[in-house]
Formats: sequence, structure tokens, C-alpha cells
Amino acid sequence: MNFSTKLRPIFVISFIFSMFLMSNDVKAQDGKKLFKSNCASCHAVTDKKLIGPGLQGVSERWPDKTKLYAWIKNSQEFLKTGDAYANKLYNEYNKSQMTAFPDLTDGDIDAILAYIAKPDDGKAAPPVDGEQVQAGNTTVAKDDSTTTNIIISFLVILLLILTVVLKNVGKSLQTLVNDKQGVPNVEAPKMTIGQSIGKWMANNKPGVAVIIVVVLVSVLKITYDSLMAVGVYTNYAPEQPIKFSHKVHAGQNGIACQYCHVGVEKSKHAVIPSANICMNCHKAVKEGPITGTEEIAKIYTALDYNPETGVYGNNPTPIKWVKIHNLPDHVYFNHAQHVKVGKVECTTCHGEVEKMEVVNQHSPLTMGWCINCHRETEVKTEGNAYYDEFHARLTDELKKKYLKDGKITVSEIGGLECAKCHY
Repeated sequence: MNFSTKLRPIFVISFIFSMFLMSNDVKAQDGKKLFKSNCASCHAVTDKKLIGPGLQGVSERWPDKTKLYAWIKNSQEFLKTGDAYANKLYNEYNKSQMTAFPDLTDGDIDAILAYIAKPDDGKAAPPVDGEQVQAGNTTVAKDDSTTTNIIISFLVILLLILTVVLKNVGKSLQTLVNDKQGVPNVEAPKMTIGQSIGKWMANNKPGVAVIIVVVLVSVLKITYDSLMAVGVYTNYAPEQPIKFSHKVHAGQNGIACQYCHVGVEKSKHAVIPSANICMNCHKAVKEGPITGTEEIAKIYTALDYNPETGVYGNNPTPIKWVKIHNLPDHVYFNHAQHVKVGKVECTTCHGEVEKMEVVNQHSPLTMGWCINCHRETEVKTEGNAYYDEFHARLTDELKKKYLKDGKITVSEIGGLECAKCHY
């Protein structure tokens, strides 16, 4: 095997790694996804006005791209520059504050603008002016652990290749030295790959032992992580029969969770809202800011409701919502106990739902996660009638025992007892 042949794996690995990096760039160019996840809640790709102006022709309205980038990334900061067009736009739309997008790169914005220019293409055209597209932190979904593992694997392989190359360089230098000193070069007998590996292992027993331990620990860690992930569905976001935006309803319109989830303060279950609750608003609101009449029409169909006449028919059909948060059958959880009595905010478990276009499972809902919350969460007893009897029975001795820091956690009133959650 000559030297160039031994270098060939380096070029192969480098090519594969380059393709991996390029694949991330291609992901960033998906302007349609970037638009839907960042812009669609307030803007249409046409010239139709929603919460903000229609974006068709936006590149022509902002001939200076540098200003457009600055406006999109942080409109409030850009307004301070006194730009006439920006302030005119701000006042025209009742001084509605646009969300800042500091993590969008210029390449991401180019992808969005290209999609707006040609929305039927699905994906954006190549970046303008030869600018390189880079993935933004919040706009392109990445699996950080997978990326890290790939990089580590690449570095390990590269290190092994460099080791082989340096070893051959050493042999070549030794050959030159021998030739200069007149020492004959004895060519080592040819061995198969298996024989070479066996010889190396025999000559490097401590190193082999270290490698075996590292591999064994890695396998055990991967196995442990895999087993611990069974039944954990963080970020689970199934497609629903109606595209309901919590960002629009709970965020922009400020509708309280309890208005739709009527059981959250009274029942074990928060309750999936009935279509009749939707109709409290959508008898009058017949067009949404994102999907227009398409999704609201599905509510009318389910209720057999005619929006023109305002008359209900006799053939309603249930809306088949897909449940997102699921607990094992042997686990007891009561919403009323946590929300009404414990004064726990909805966002504690469900995340910032008011910012979610599509709701996903924010928390792992594992036993360890619940126990940790019970250990750290202070019981809100003051002014809470539920705990009046508790206070009456709490003797001075118990107060000294449990209220050393003036606080009492859920765990200290039986929140870690197995029978509280398992029955």
C-alpha cells in the first residue's frame, strides 16, 4: 500500500463531513418552514393585511436590504434610528410591536423572502448575492446530541487516520536514516489486517484495556439512556384535525386557559374544550389571521352549523382531537388539586403555550420529574382555605421541624408517598 492510498480515507471522511455540513445549509434554505414558524401568525404571503401587512413585494418596499434585516431582527431597536418608512409602518398598524427575531441569520431571511416572492415553489431559491445561508438557532430544528456524536466520531476517525499517517512518516524517516548510515532496511513480513490488529493488541495491552473499558461504558450509557427514554414523549406534537393556534388564542388574544379547559379547576381532567365553546367567539369571528376560513369551517361542519343562516342542523359529528399529554394507567394526577389548591401555573408543566403555534409536550412527565417538583415546590398555604385545617393541626413542634426556613414543600406534607400517585 503506497502513501497516496493510505491518504485516501482522509479525503473520503472529509467529503462525508462536508456533505453533512452542507445538509444543514440546505435545511436553512427551507423558506416555507421558516415563514410558517416565524411570520405566518401575523403576516400573509399575499398583499392581504392580517395583524401586520401582507408581505408580497416586501423586498421592493425595502430597497436597502441592510435595513430590512435590522427591521426583521429587532423592529423596536430599528425604530430608534428614526427611519421614516419604519416609523410610518409602525404608526399605520397601531404601533403593534413585532416580535424580535435575533436568531434569524441574513441567510434565513433571504430564504423567507425568496419563498414570499415565489410561494408556490415550496422552498426558497438560492441566497441573493452569493451570501452563504446558515441555520438559525430557533428556526431550524436540530438534534444537538446527534450532531455532537457525529462530530466526535469524525474526530476519533480523523485521529486514527493521522496516527496511521504519522506512523508511516516515521517509518519513511527511519528508512532514510538507515540508508544514510548504511544500515540495511529489513522489510517486515506482510500480514493480514487481522494479524496486524492481533499484533498491535498484543503489544499494547494497557491501551486495549482502556479501549475495552471506554467501549463498555459507552454501550452501557447508550443502553441506559435508551431505556430511560421509553415512554417519554417530550416535544410530541401530533397533527390535529383542526389547526388550532394557541399562540393566536392564548397569546395574542389573551384568552385564559380556564375559559376553554373548564375542568382544570374542578376536575381531575382539564377537559378538551367542546365545539360549543369555540362557537362563543366563532359565531362572529368567521375568518382567522393565519388560515382564513378553512379551519373555522371545520368547526361549523362538526356542529352541522350554517354560518350564513345561523342555524344548527341535526347531524353533528365529534372532533377527533389527538391527546398530547399521556400518563401511565397506574398514575393518578388531579388538575384541580394542582391548579386550584396548589396554585400551580399552567406553564409550569405545559410550557409557554401562549407562544406555541402547535402545542407540544413541554415536560417529560416522568416520575423523577414529578418527585423533583414536589421536593422543590413550596406549598402556598397562606390565604388558602384548603390548608386552614392543616395550619390548625400544625403544632409548634412540627413547625420547628418542618418550617426551619419558613417554607414547607410538598414533600414535607406527604408529597413523596407512593400511594399519593400510584393506586
